[in-house]
Amino acid sequence: MKISVDISMYPLQADYKPVIKAFIRKLRDCDGLTTVTNQMSTQINGEFEAVTEALNQCIGESMAAQNKVIFVARYINADLDIERLPDIG
Repeated sequence: MKISVDISMYPLQADYKPVIKAFIRKLRDCDGLTTVTNQMSTQINGEFEAVTEALNQCIGESMAAQNKVIFVARYINADLDIERLPDIG
């Protein structure tokens, strides 16, 4: 089953940009995923097992390395075309 996930990371520290960039780079290195990042969040698309394994690994590593970090994620059991802008007429 293919899923799509929208995730945002909020490190609770002053120098937050390098931490977010490192998390996104780790996700991009994972096989079998489509990853699209914008100014607000990152969208991930792929097979359920590949997506959830990658997120568990990357989130776990980030949480172990940081003092405090918040992740907000939304999951949908649909194969959304995250690389295409929607037609909003």
